[in-house]
Amino acid sequence: MIPDQPAQIPWARDELILACDLVRDNGWKELRAGDHRVAELSGLLRRPWLHPLEGRQPEFRSVNSVARKTTDLATRVPGYRGSPTKGGRLDLVVLKEFIDDPDGMRAIASRIKELVARGETALADGGDEVEDVGAREGRLLRSVITRRERDPKLRERKIRPVLRAGALVACEVCAFDFNRTYGARGHGYIEVHHRLPLYASGAVDTRLTDLVLLCANCHRMIHRGAWITPEELRTLLADR
Repeated sequence: MIPDQPAQIPWARDELILACDLVRDNGWKELRAGDHRVAELSGLLRRPWLHPLEGRQPEFRSVNSVARKTTDLATRVPGYRGSPTKGGRLDLVVLKEFIDDPDGMRAIASRIKELVARGETALADGGDEVEDVGAREGRLLRSVITRRERDPKLRERKIRPVLRAGALVACEVCAFDFNRTYGARGHGYIEVHHRLPLYASGAVDTRLTDLVLLCANCHRMIHRGAWITPEELRTLLADR
């Protein structure tokens, strides 16, 4: 009797982002199994950072399977003249995101590779504060699977004194006030940022002075590419 083979594991969003980034680097063309870049990505994907070792087929994310996935993506690029190969629905979603926002998606791919190289699980989207995530945000870019442990009361403790004093709950970089712009819906809303991101500091005892109130735009700008301090972002904004 032939033993049952493990089922094929679908490509997760994190993996597709890395594969699509590779295709983009190759001029939106497929890559062959003998390409050293395919071998490097295969080695990265075969690490147990997203899919456990148990239940994998021997060919799981092999150079051949990675090369096939680059073909699936490349043959769906707008303007491709041949017949597209059979890929998954998520392939088209990730591909469209790369076409719509190539720089942003490339930054996400770089971040995923950086975290995996450090032995952490991958990050991909920011459904939550990026600095509080030290695992996969991923499967991806839509649901947060795990995150660094944090005290959920810190945000409340940071904002409470501001409200009690009757002061504006506003961004400490650009002074944006959600209440002024959105009325009652925005009352008391603000994002709380760790001056030193948790993925950089590791486990720490956080004090209120370690936290900064930021609007969503300033929060994202701080974390875009190599993160900068609120003071550096304030200077950048003033220079503009």
